[in-house]
Amino acid sequence: MASVTGGASEAQQHAWRIESREYARHEQRRGRRFAFTHLDPVRTALVVVDMVPFFVSQNPYCRGIVPNITRLADTLRAAGGTVAWVLPEVRERSAVAEEFHGPEVAETYRTSGGTGPPAGRLWQDFTVRPGDLLVEKSAASAFFPGCCPLPELLKDRRTDTVLITGTVTNVCCESSARDASTLGFRVIMIADANAARRDQDHNATLYTIYRSFGDVRPTSEVLDLINAI
Repeated sequence: MASVTGGASEAQQHAWRIESREYARHEQRRGRRFAFTHLDPVRTALVVVDMVPFFVSQNPYCRGIVPNITRLADTLRAAGGTVAWVLPEVRERSAVAEEFHGPEVAETYRTSGGTGPPAGRLWQDFTVRPGDLLVEKSAASAFFPGCCPLPELLKDRRTDTVLITGTVTNVCCESSARDASTLGFRVIMIADANAARRDQDHNATLYTIYRSFGDVRPTSEVLDLINAI
């Protein structure tokens, strides 16, 4: 497991993996390991999910992916692509959520995205640049119809490929990747730019996405795809 020193705290990165049998399965089916062997940066969006203090401050894996997200954002912007920052919306109180989580925890999650101007609610190491999208979502997924304006905004920009990053890998990031695939986007989940609580949770999602919904690649390979044009 890799670690990176960040200020007074230690940031960690997941020991991620895709089993060789899964690579072999797709290679046998389609003749190549990855579905998407190229991308058009102008039609590509980096989707950064829920990188807000509530999550990042509590999880060293979240802090560990900050540099990779920044590298991807800077590179994709320079190539003419879109960076989309997605924040949890402060939702109305829900009887179902309170029944499921309990009133105290439900209230904590309801306000997890913070209050105030959206740009100021991102993790402190990120900066929203001109041309970026900054949206809120009222569900786990940033692509569930009616719960976030992101799909329509991306379609207006003729986006056909989304790079999924952020936290939590196995909740909001996985939900977003699944729904983006359902809506017809080419999905690439960035293996070392998503964060969960445990390696096994993280890797279970990578397996699911790679098997059924999109590609899974590390930051270095995606940067190569962006720079290949």
